[in-house]
Amino acid sequence: MPEKLLLRHEDVPNLRSLDVYERDGGYQAARRALTEHQPAQITEMVKASGLRGRGGAGFPTGVKWGFLPKDNPKPRYLCVNADESEPGTFKDRQIIEGNPHLMIEGILISAYAIQSHTAYIYIRGEFAYGTKLLEATIAEARAKGHLGKNIYGSGFDLEVYVHRGAGAYICGEETGLIESLEGKRAYPRVKPPFPATHGVFGAPTIVNNVETLACVPLIVSRGAEWFKSIGPEKSPGPKLFCVSGHVVRPGVFELPMGVSLRELIFTHSGGIANGKKLKAVIPGGSSVPVLTADEIDVAMDFDSLAKAGTMLGSCGAIVMDEDTCMVRALLIITHFYRDESCGQCTPCREGTGWLEDLLVRLEEGGGRPNDVDLLYRVADNMMGNTVCVLADAAAMPVQSFVTKFRSEFDEHLRHGGCPKRPATVRAATAAAAAVA
Repeated sequence: MPEKLLLRHEDVPNLRSLDVYERDGGYQAARRALTEHQPAQITEMVKASGLRGRGGAGFPTGVKWGFLPKDNPKPRYLCVNADESEPGTFKDRQIIEGNPHLMIEGILISAYAIQSHTAYIYIRGEFAYGTKLLEATIAEARAKGHLGKNIYGSGFDLEVYVHRGAGAYICGEETGLIESLEGKRAYPRVKPPFPATHGVFGAPTIVNNVETLACVPLIVSRGAEWFKSIGPEKSPGPKLFCVSGHVVRPGVFELPMGVSLRELIFTHSGGIANGKKLKAVIPGGSSVPVLTADEIDVAMDFDSLAKAGTMLGSCGAIVMDEDTCMVRALLIITHFYRDESCGQCTPCREGTGWLEDLLVRLEEGGGRPNDVDLLYRVADNMMGNTVCVLADAAAMPVQSFVTKFRSEFDEHLRHGGCPKRPATVRAATAAAAAVA
């Protein structure tokens, strides 16, 4: 297991203070990067490390940086995606609130690598405390010469700004984020063109996740080979794993990429609360396919989970015990995506509503014989037919829940609603649904 790296505030008191962060070796990697390396060397170092984006897609970070056009005269921008809105995910918040200078140092090195002189931190609207903390952190770093003009005498300039969103899930999609940053409604853009060529203000732009950038100083200070030595070859490095739901110790755990899901739940999270049995786990945030209790002997990395028919996503494991109603759980997830759809694309705008309406009928006793099959078909028609992947994020849980827990959906039909509720309640809700 690696040392505490991204959440070092657990071991170093008051690491949010710049003086403490510097005493702990902070900004030494940035100083070395700017004074001892060329920008292209930093990019090659990150490529060699195998760092993959920690925001959900898992795209190789150094490769992404390399997509920036070399002959474009426009300025380059770095956007930090701190819009952590995926249900079950709270890792970036830990970095922002516990070790903010590590993220700022990662921004500085990354901006130098891509030759961007302006960076925007787009932070989730609900993170009011994190916003104030980041603004204070940036001011502190600028006052000590870590940001601003001619940093470390290298001739490199960088300004970092915090932009607070208004609480919209769709702003976590990189082009929706860019649209919002420009002051427009956060409608995701059709791609291509991609942000690397046409991003913020029509200029070349890189969008990276908070945790991704927090890894960069570690790679520069310890080397690409050190980073690659942690975890599997194709998904290396330390990783922050979020665990919530019916476990004894919910929280954020820093472990090597590739730790087994079973170990994450039963060792680090203390197992299932109240002596219950495990029923299901969503391994990567609410938008990814669910796994049953028999499928948890899988490595938590991008490729292993893909082979298991799901995704690492934003790495937010949501654990459900034996008493969980899977129809009710899916209804809660689907309601979220219906509420957060930006409405730009018809399959998403209408489809999320249809999915929720069908699940409400099943849960409240108004289900019809073909509703379960209809759920799957509606989800199937949403997949891959919209500008961004929010429709897919709503559809994938539906398809996996229906496939793996079909008997529960059929049981709701037979019982006239959720069998876990009293018969009198089921009868009343069924009668109300029939009248409606």
